[in-house]
Amino acid sequence: MSWSKDLVAASATPLVLSVLAQGESYGYEIIKRVREASGAEIQWTDGMLYPVLHRLERQGLIESEWRSAENRRRRKYYRMRKKGMTALQRQRAEWEMVDGVFSHLWRRKSCSI
Repeated sequence: MSWSKDLVAASATPLVLSVLAQGESYGYEIIKRVREASGAEIQWTDGMLYPVLHRLERQGLIESEWRSAENRRRRKYYRMRKKGMTALQRQRAEWEMVDGVFSHLWRRKSCSI
């Protein structure tokens, strides 16, 4: 299934924050975890993820640190800041409210699909 750009853009921040709320991670691992959690329905690219990570870092929601991996390649690891956890809690409440509205409306017989 092809996801609309609007939905991808709207869901990127809460998805990234949700991954980082479980512990620090680096770019490729974030992409992999989102893909796995979505049953391979969401297929992010580097070009989509890194602007989101940079924006969240500028906003003070996450922070990063360069480290050398076992193979001596340097990776930038991202971790949640307290402000990011607060933002995630707010976003979660917003998405749960929207989900509740859709669930209510789509259960109605007049909105049969």
